[in-house]
Amino acid sequence: MPIFKFQGKFNQKNTTMLLRLPFFSASRNSSGMLARVKTEIVQSSIKAQQLLSKGRRAFPHQGSVKFVQTSCRMSIPGLPSSRHEDKAPASPKVLRDKKAVPDADPPSIEDINQLYQFFDNSAKLIVLTGAGISTECGIPDYRSPNGAYSSGFKPITHQQFVRSSRARRRYWARSYAGWRRFMAAQPNPAHFALASLEKAGRIDCMITQNVDRLHHRAGSNPLELHGTVYTVVCLDCGFSFCRDLFQDQVKALNPKWAEAIESLDYGSPGSDRSFGMKQRPDGDIEIDEKFWEEDFHIPTCQKCNGVLKPDVVFFGDNVPKDRADKAMEAAKECDAFLVLGSSLMTMSAYRLVRAAHEAGSTIAIVNVGETRADDLTTLKISARLGEILPRVLDVGSLSIPALR
Repeated sequence: MPIFKFQGKFNQKNTTMLLRLPFFSASRNSSGMLARVKTEIVQSSIKAQQLLSKGRRAFPHQGSVKFVQTSCRMSIPGLPSSRHEDKAPASPKVLRDKKAVPDADPPSIEDINQLYQFFDNSAKLIVLTGAGISTECGIPDYRSPNGAYSSGFKPITHQQFVRSSRARRRYWARSYAGWRRFMAAQPNPAHFALASLEKAGRIDCMITQNVDRLHHRAGSNPLELHGTVYTVVCLDCGFSFCRDLFQDQVKALNPKWAEAIESLDYGSPGSDRSFGMKQRPDGDIEIDEKFWEEDFHIPTCQKCNGVLKPDVVFFGDNVPKDRADKAMEAAKECDAFLVLGSSLMTMSAYRLVRAAHEAGSTIAIVNVGETRADDLTTLKISARLGEILPRVLDVGSLSIPALR
């Protein structure tokens, strides 16, 4: 587990305390522990006025000070204990579905230190995540060697969904059937590590291409570039509501069908149990036509009786302008741009990296396999995110003084 060192040395009066915070997890448990440590070692009143500059915070105070150095081990929920061997051991839980997770060597000490330095040298960092961060949760991607495209799968396009009632029945039947297993996926150590870095002020903006909401469940609140399957929207009037309610409506319209689907043995996320059904990146599963071709009814909008669609950007559609503008503005204003688990083959993601590069930002990519922006990077690492990001949190120390 991470080791945080507390140290400080000050004059007797009117001293300014510098607090360095490289990669401190601000989860509830760790925040509580830090508060207890402060309470035990701080004997006099401290009036906090935070001056934040590249991870440094200043607290002016008065009172006698004695140099104290101590250390404690802090267990961060969701993050595995780490050791400082040259290679990081693979986590059985993270890699439980080898079909979904691309092959990659464990990160080296050099990889970890270089990524740490990238974080440490940035003042306004953007992080963009792609499907590669969720494969370790059992949700497959499209473009990796083991991805959905490798089996000949073609995702539905926006045009197909809008124009064909048959395509909509196919999509919603498969999506309903896969929802329970998709919901069972849990955030992995990479999601929790990013949430910790975000709360510690090391990430200025997070953008995700993923629609699975695993970042939210880990404690982050990223800009969802391609939307989310957790919301359903009407194409006619724009009314939106939660996916769980839509699932209930499908079940009410198709009770026998739903009962048959729900009686199947799904297995864990990423597995292929239950008559060969395969999980797909957007949450649906591959099922035979006989399960949806006839006698399957799709709910319509309660407001206008219009066509309902998951609030995601399908292939062939465009990112909503306000969302695209917000992401582009952040890309142009950052000083560093980190891509995690994305090949950047979609223009909506690649254009952000290109804009950041043209504005003078430093670009780094951690991804298994080639990306569209490899020629723009100053740092490229091939590693699984669940193995490298938690270890970055172990680099550095937290320093605060002890007062008496």
